Amino acid sequence: MKNQANGIFPAVCPLDCPDTCGLLLYKEEGKIVKVTGNPEHPVTQGAICNKVRNMTERVYHPERVLYPLRRVGAKGEGNFERISWEEAVQEIASRFKDLIAAYGSESILPYSFYGNMGILSVDGMDRRFFNKLGSSILQQGICNAAGSSGFKYTMGFGGGTVPEDAAHAELFIVWGGNIVSTSMHMVPLIEKARKRGAKLIVIDVHKNRTGDRADWFIPLYPGTDGALALGIMHVLFERDLVNESFMAQYTLGHEELREHVKSYTPELVSSITGVPAEDIVKLAELYGESPSAYIHIGNGLQHHDNGGMTVRTISCLPALTGAWLKRGGGAFKSNGAYASLNSNALERPELRPNPDARVVSMNQLGEVLLELDPPIHALFVYCANPAVVAPDASRVDEGLRREDLFTVVHDLFLTDTAKYADIVLPAASNFETTDIYNSYWHTYVQLQEPIIPTVGESKGNVETFTLLSAAMGFEEDAFRETEEQMIRSALDYPDNPYLEGVTYDALKEQRFVKLNMEERIHYLDRLKTPSGKIELYCEALEEIGLPPLPTYIPLIEGYDGQRRPGKESKYPLMFISPPNHSFLNSTFANVKKLASLEKEPTLQIHPSDALHRHIADGDEVVVWNDRGEYRVRAAVLDKMLPGTVISQGLWWENEETGKPQRSNVLTPDRLADMGGGAVFFSTTVDVKRQ
Repeated sequence: MKNQANGIFPAVCPLDCPDTCGLLLYKEEGKIVKVTGNPEHPVTQGAICNKVRNMTERVYHPERVLYPLRRVGAKGEGNFERISWEEAVQEIASRFKDLIAAYGSESILPYSFYGNMGILSVDGMDRRFFNKLGSSILQQGICNAAGSSGFKYTMGFGGGTVPEDAAHAELFIVWGGNIVSTSMHMVPLIEKARKRGAKLIVIDVHKNRTGDRADWFIPLYPGTDGALALGIMHVLFERDLVNESFMAQYTLGHEELREHVKSYTPELVSSITGVPAEDIVKLAELYGESPSAYIHIGNGLQHHDNGGMTVRTISCLPALTGAWLKRGGGAFKSNGAYASLNSNALERPELRPNPDARVVSMNQLGEVLLELDPPIHALFVYCANPAVVAPDASRVDEGLRREDLFTVVHDLFLTDTAKYADIVLPAASNFETTDIYNSYWHTYVQLQEPIIPTVGESKGNVETFTLLSAAMGFEEDAFRETEEQMIRSALDYPDNPYLEGVTYDALKEQRFVKLNMEERIHYLDRLKTPSGKIELYCEALEEIGLPPLPTYIPLIEGYDGQRRPGKESKYPLMFISPPNHSFLNSTFANVKKLASLEKEPTLQIHPSDALHRHIADGDEVVVWNDRGEYRVRAAVLDKMLPGTVISQGLWWENEETGKPQRSNVLTPDRLADMGGGAVFFSTTVDVKRQ
């Protein structure tokens, strides 16, 4: 396809988004001129978001890195000279060898996430390379780690209700997720159901685009979602809205839970959450009486100190009512486990000479670079932009400025992170490489083959790490495999029966292949919890020092049960920084058309909080705490409860002023209660006019 100058070609959206859309790319004279949705895709059906519709502006961006670069100025200035790939690879290999000889292999740290969701881009040759190298190991907990852990403690499996079933629900509760912006194909499923009489309830700290569409929007204080779920449980048990036979057959600990939630009265929960007691009762009754209730658990509510327990608590609700047995009922947090691949075949952990190598959290990069002992002396960043995305950004900056830190960045652009690099390697886009994509929402696996030749001298991750492996002298056959061989190995995974029928040959022929979802008939009978049941009471949590029953645990930095800032906080406002509509994390922030739609970063502040601080709509304000300050324009509105301020989107450094626009200078690098997750939203601040 890449050698055909004109035509329409199937492709896959690479973004870290649950929808994983099927695309069609239109080529003229060898260039992509238009991106549309593929109407033949069974789930996404030709609809795509505006971000992807403008993907060509990213692929052919005038500031795209086209060849390897070596730093010639001070770190952070962004001054580089062009070098060859051979020079770049040899310099990286030479520096790595010297560092290993002087400080050991664990002085080298890879830093990556899912800027490209292609399996080979983030879980393939790169993992083999760093395993063989013996580098320190990165714990990738920045996104969904806390919530996924919480869901698994309850359900034992990283999969829930699938889209085809969810479409038949009669009550939708979207809890802590702005799906209009972050999972757009769930919206038409809900709208079709609403035409049949279904209702949509949105629970969030912020009345975003999804909240605007709801039949009932319920605002609450940040980090109190778990308390609200416990209040619902109290009413369900008290009013006999539970399914006793389901609980007896499929759950562990329902009697203990029944006693436990007696203390979570609507009045107490109202004092914690800000939700009126009568609304808590009404919500519980609607949920308990619904013939088929579906809960869509978003990403936002897990980004708290108590994020894992919060998701664990919400995921218990369908077990109380037996919603799992009703078509459309149950819950969704992530469906990625249905498409689990053979990770050992992909990553080759047996290559690692030090299986007990130290593990460091990507959420604590500033601390890692400044305080870890023995120190990190080399950082290799790919598919990530930590200078913008990582918490406690001022400390991250300080760490990246270390002159004794050798930093390599493999990216399409000179991101804020790349400006600190010693070597920048030009990365290929997904439309220039071969890869496979699975979804963490729908049930199709997709193949992407190159649509265009690589732009400039850019290379994909497989080719890049193959070259580095050769330069390091790695001789194993694992470093000579082609993309096709790696994909075939990844799909050869008898331990996952859902993969039956998904083969490389089938993907070549069909482009997207459905998982074997007949296996889901046995979902409740094959749960992978220690008891084999839905664990309302979970001993495994007790073993890690957490309550075995769902429990509301106040934030370390935030509201306690009396609506006051937590004991360790001296700042009166909770600060939340969710995604905006036109970016995906920091991706697309440098695409002018999309940035112009968002205009500029703003701080949404409640009228009562603004009045107290003499702030008017449009004023320039300073948001600050002990970690740093963020200068932004105020938007005075009442889309949240008083005491909460909102700034949407992750913005790059302002090109005109040269000033950072990073909300993450304010956010803490503490870890959540489970999974090493991030706690971006457990942040307290104050605000004043500039």
